[in-house]
Amino acid sequence: MNITLKHFTRSALAGSMLASLFSTSVLANDALINSSFHPYQDDVPSHDGLQAGMVINQDNLAQFKDIIDPAFANFIEQGWLEVTVGETTSFDLHPGYIEASRNGLGQVSLGDSVGEINGWVAGRPFLEEPDTNDPRAGEKLAWNYKYGYNWGDSAAIAPFYWKYRDMNSGKLERTIKFNFHFLNFTGRVNHEPVPTITPNPSELFRGIYVQVLEPYDVRNTQLLIHRAQDDLKRDNSWLYLGFQRRVRRLATGQVTDAFLGSDLMIEDFEGYNGRISDMNWNYKGTRHMLMPFYNHNDLTLDAETHSDSDGYQVVAFGGQGGCFPNITWQLRKVYEVEASPVDDSHPLSKRVHFIDAQTFTIPRTVSYDRSGKLWKTFTIGQAHPDHHLPANKGTGVSIDDSFSMIDVQAMHCTTGQFKGQVDPSLSTPEMFSVQHMRATGN
Repeated sequence: MNITLKHFTRSALAGSMLASLFSTSVLANDALINSSFHPYQDDVPSHDGLQAGMVINQDNLAQFKDIIDPAFANFIEQGWLEVTVGETTSFDLHPGYIEASRNGLGQVSLGDSVGEINGWVAGRPFLEEPDTNDPRAGEKLAWNYKYGYNWGDSAAIAPFYWKYRDMNSGKLERTIKFNFHFLNFTGRVNHEPVPTITPNPSELFRGIYVQVLEPYDVRNTQLLIHRAQDDLKRDNSWLYLGFQRRVRRLATGQVTDAFLGSDLMIEDFEGYNGRISDMNWNYKGTRHMLMPFYNHNDLTLDAETHSDSDGYQVVAFGGQGGCFPNITWQLRKVYEVEASPVDDSHPLSKRVHFIDAQTFTIPRTVSYDRSGKLWKTFTIGQAHPDHHLPANKGTGVSIDDSFSMIDVQAMHCTTGQFKGQVDPSLSTPEMFSVQHMRATGN
């Protein structure tokens, strides 16, 4: 009787300890999820004197310089633009993406070399806060960006207007109208099939397909990018030139050329459009910064140009040369990461990315030429999906909604006005093939 009682007591104690450990583990995981995906749940960042609705300009810039990246602060200091402050709001990602991140907790690790990752299936691979004592912290943040929920499983920007401007005179030199399409072949969390599109014989992670609609001289130019699951494999990219009516493969170096005469490289798309293994990643710290996040429908929009048949209006531009989006900026938690090219022949010496800690989009990037001088700054405005097109409501996608790439050395800019649509029917797997380029071209 006593032996049975002791056995029962020990079993109950062991069960209680296991239950306690399980409960502690669940709480720890919940804390990681909340910290990573809901950073403003308990504490909204603040700064002395900063209030929603106020305008930051030359007169009061000194008070707020430490929450604005130096390159952009210099624009305000020169009087090129004024910044309107908005309320800090949560851009909650899709529950499917958050659940996939939870399922991957403790399963993902870096490989021996930059560009190698183990155990990732879907979701955000690294949820812990970056540590400056971790030599690979920047690389982990880069993977979080690559496997982020930017445009979700699939989406389209249709139409997408790029404008080339002389920054001194404000002269509009050229307008190009595109359609851009994005599709994740793996890591899918929302649109069927989940988590992988099959068959996928080329073992692709992501596809990007671009088609020029106007003007006539470049009409039907098409770009196709295939990014492999294996980051150590080079992208396969093809260009279809309408006037030649043929597809040609892009050489590796061409992704750093000016794309269609703009101020952007193909490698600049979405903040960074390249392999993790192409860069050395250095985490510089975590800060609170003003970032271009807003509600599209609350802005004063461009009512004169590019108004769609459904009444949708794009973001308006102003400031020096018409190079700056007329949007509001929020104080947000940001990771600063420096990326320097592995290839010494790269036209840049480094990019400094300011990565939004909640969405892992890259709304601000500052680029330096090979001599180390400031060359370009890139702003990608992020619109809340619930205050945008009705179809985007509830998608949990931080919508790329405006961009401004400024070449400070040439005093020139390229701006982008978007109609981003999270609609899987607009970006089907068949579109991401060379055969589709040929068929569309003919």
